[in-house]
Amino acid sequence: MSNQRPHISVLLEEVVTALAPRDGAIFVDGTFGAGGYSTALLDAAKCRVFGIDRDPSAVVTGRELAKRYDGRFDILGGRFGDMESLLAEKGVTSVDGVTLDLGVSSMQIDQAERGFSFQKDGPLDMRMESSGPSAADLVNSLPEAELADILWRYGEERHSRRLARAIVTDRKATPFNTTRQLAELVRRVVPSSKDGIDPATRTFQGLRIAVNDELGEVERGLAAAERLLAPGGRLAVVSFHSLEDRLVKDFLKGGSGLAARPSRHLPDVAGEVARFRLISRKPIVAGAAELAANPRSRSAKLRVAEKLGEAA
Repeated sequence: MSNQRPHISVLLEEVVTALAPRDGAIFVDGTFGAGGYSTALLDAAKCRVFGIDRDPSAVVTGRELAKRYDGRFDILGGRFGDMESLLAEKGVTSVDGVTLDLGVSSMQIDQAERGFSFQKDGPLDMRMESSGPSAADLVNSLPEAELADILWRYGEERHSRRLARAIVTDRKATPFNTTRQLAELVRRVVPSSKDGIDPATRTFQGLRIAVNDELGEVERGLAAAERLLAPGGRLAVVSFHSLEDRLVKDFLKGGSGLAARPSRHLPDVAGEVARFRLISRKPIVAGAAELAANPRSRSAKLRVAEKLGEAA
């Protein structure tokens, strides 16, 4: 696939700076992908890094990377929500930093056969692990109301009911098997927006999130990272759309004692102790140079927090 653009890790320098790698420290790259964050951490200090990825092709890439770092890097196949048990199998119960780059990777989008892209024709798949129900399974079997709910909740598609009705009608004649087939239906049903974004964008996002339980995985991953981090350890999370970013923001703000109370007239909850210190209250975004070099960075937001000690 020589025509694929190279994968560029978004906000790479900012993530490495946030995690502050040092000799002897242990880090988790919970979304290994092509290994950009892992490689940068390993090159910055004589630290140890554990990469985690649910995508079998990423695990293969990780095994090649491990050969270059003389025992300082391990690739673990699985979900980052299971990072505690995955690291426990390696005898590790505490780490100094965790980074997560949420959502689908550009490599997965570039591979038409994975079915993530509405711009390339391929099987309607979208499974990161290449196991379990595919997007085609959902589109061809779910009741209309459930399908509309997925498109609304995860894709934030305003025309979700109309779209679900059209899908159910069309699939009676011909089941949906390809990305082009679904994208063409969406473009027929959903009006084009003034911002030039393809009408199929939200539908494909919603199905992908549902197929891979991405929001549930974010919640499990954040909780696992907090338990795994040593006091003073840092969590750096890059997200690309509002649903993910809202989960991360609420988790870190709640953990730092900055979550909004239901009413300003209500007292603080007795005994509530901050668990995190926010490194920056506002998300870190890409600078002009990165925006020009990597279009994917446009919507990226990095949130960073430091775990506090027991006595904080």
